[in-house]
Amino acid sequence: MKITIVGGHGDVAMLLHPILKRKGHQVRGIIRDEDQAEDLEKAGATPVICDIEKEDDISEAVAQVDAVLFAAGAGPGSGADRKFTVDRDGAIKLIDAAKKNDISRYVMISAMGLDKPRGNAVFQAYQKAKAEADEALRKSGLDYTIIKPGKLTDEEGTGSVALAPDLPRGEIPRQDVAEVLAEVIENPRTSGMELALTNGETPVSRAVENVLRLVEEQ
Repeated sequence: MKITIVGGHGDVAMLLHPILKRKGHQVRGIIRDEDQAEDLEKAGATPVICDIEKEDDISEAVAQVDAVLFAAGAGPGSGADRKFTVDRDGAIKLIDAAKKNDISRYVMISAMGLDKPRGNAVFQAYQKAKAEADEALRKSGLDYTIIKPGKLTDEEGTGSVALAPDLPRGEIPRQDVAEVLAEVIENPRTSGMELALTNGETPVSRAVENVLRLVEEQ
């Protein structure tokens, strides 16, 4: 597959690029800072320079690919306004670009617990922005999958996770999130699903199959 990742230099994306490359996929990573291009190349992705906050139409940067993945985020230290211009508006711009380029497959990195805002005003703005991005994707008509990780950690991945439509809040290494994304994006049977993701005991590929079996049996 040809895949474009928005937020190509993010922590999860940088772990995802080499996994997708090993699986035989061609990856393009959209970044706004040209100084990050070498990092992407080393990770196995083709860098594409585009500032998703400044550009109204990112379809040219997204290009003609088989699937897109939204991994961008304003990040810690950013104010409430950027939670909307990056986390929400960037995701919506990718929806528009996918439609314009006839790309049906869209995978979103979201977060757990968006239905119960918590924390300070900036964090609540982040949760609202992510929730609105998810809602826009649900209504887009695209073949979407929304992955909702728990609290992200930099611990070494275990290759085993808990994956289900609903889970108690927990933690998950970024490496394991990347492994799940790689498994999900190439599996169209996960279209229309929203899945929570935390530490668990089930190997990633089996966890995805278990969720598919559960949903298909309902």
